[in-house]
Amino acid sequence: MKNRLTLYILIGMLLGVAVGYVCHRTAANVEQAKVIAGYFSIVTDIFLRLVKMIIAPLVFATLVSGLAGMEGTSDVRRIGLRSIAWFVCASLFSLALGLVLANLLQPGAGLHMTQTSADVATGLNTSGLNFKDFVTHAFPTSLIDAMARNDILQILVFSVMFGIVLSVIKSDARVAPLIAGVEGLVPAMLKLTDYVMRLAPIGVFGALASAITVHGLDVLTTYGKLVASFYAGLALLWAALILAGYAFLGKPIWTLLKSIREPAMLAFSTASSEAAYPRLTEKLEEFGVDKKVVGFTLPLGYAFNLDGSMMYQAFATIFIAQAFGIDMPIGTQIVMLLVLMLSSKGMAGVARGSVVVVAAVAPMFHLPPSGVVLVLAIDQILDMGRTATNVIGNSIATAAIAKWEGKRVARQERRAAMSAPSFGQFEGETK
Repeated sequence: MKNRLTLYILIGMLLGVAVGYVCHRTAANVEQAKVIAGYFSIVTDIFLRLVKMIIAPLVFATLVSGLAGMEGTSDVRRIGLRSIAWFVCASLFSLALGLVLANLLQPGAGLHMTQTSADVATGLNTSGLNFKDFVTHAFPTSLIDAMARNDILQILVFSVMFGIVLSVIKSDARVAPLIAGVEGLVPAMLKLTDYVMRLAPIGVFGALASAITVHGLDVLTTYGKLVASFYAGLALLWAALILAGYAFLGKPIWTLLKSIREPAMLAFSTASSEAAYPRLTEKLEEFGVDKKVVGFTLPLGYAFNLDGSMMYQAFATIFIAQAFGIDMPIGTQIVMLLVLMLSSKGMAGVARGSVVVVAAVAPMFHLPPSGVVLVLAIDQILDMGRTATNVIGNSIATAAIAKWEGKRVARQERRAAMSAPSFGQFEGETK
């Protein structure tokens, strides 16, 4: 059934492109195409709503149950520091690779766009993207409100605090039923995930049929150089991530990639990381990743480790500069890289966060806001690739952290075995 689901998702993608193209060609005008696309999007909206319904309780249950089984705060601190170290290194590498490839491939060269005196409205809200609001926003005023909005960062903060408290007082008999209840919620949510994921092929079909009905296939040729350059960059980024995963996991990295192909394909076809999250949690645990590492590192990665989005931001900003003939010295690009690195950490709670980061950072480096509109025209196509990359990057990071943690536990067990008295010693003492 699970292998069939992957096949059905692929079939849904192909049918969505084919049906969308026919509808695009037969629609009398743009308005009619949008109306037709609206009907296709109904099934996608229902599917994504069902997925979002799962996310909040699933993140809460997996994270709290995992933390409740840890010994005090030392495990949380250690896994958290290792996760953040991995995320920072991966983000910097993704941004740097994007800058290098954008300069080498020159996707915006030759467009000869001209700046106008009036700024073009992008329709993106960049006001919420600043350090002060990001830090204060991370702490929820209400868990119910955070769950209602599916704010992963706020749910993460509350769940970490609540899970640590349970791990500290779990010896109290009054707390045991609460911990058991939370642990029992995990398999129930995973079973619900199985049922919802059976609708994935239909949701994928609707998403692609809707997008192709409105935009057609011409958008691929109009921005062909940018799309081809960006996906070539993603391929190199995938290779680098797999190589890093191989350094930690060895040959099982190929088993991991095979295990997550379904959620990665789901993320690609729907351009939604949230759509892949429930299934990804289940697949990582099936692969053998400790549930406490999955529950802690994966939602943290969804908030901070967005490798595909990092590369997209670098590509988009350099593309805008090249399209408008704006010279950006290497020193300016390095500064921009660091600004993108910091600004992007606030995008988890912002709608269309990757594009918003570009729109917010562009004026700082004298890039015209109208350039963002160029990128918005094909954002759906680019978003599919960067979303799938985010899923793959977070999967490898979670598995690597788990292997790191497993080696530490194994060393402790070997030390304990070596220091423990053998049976022969006890036998000698009793004679």
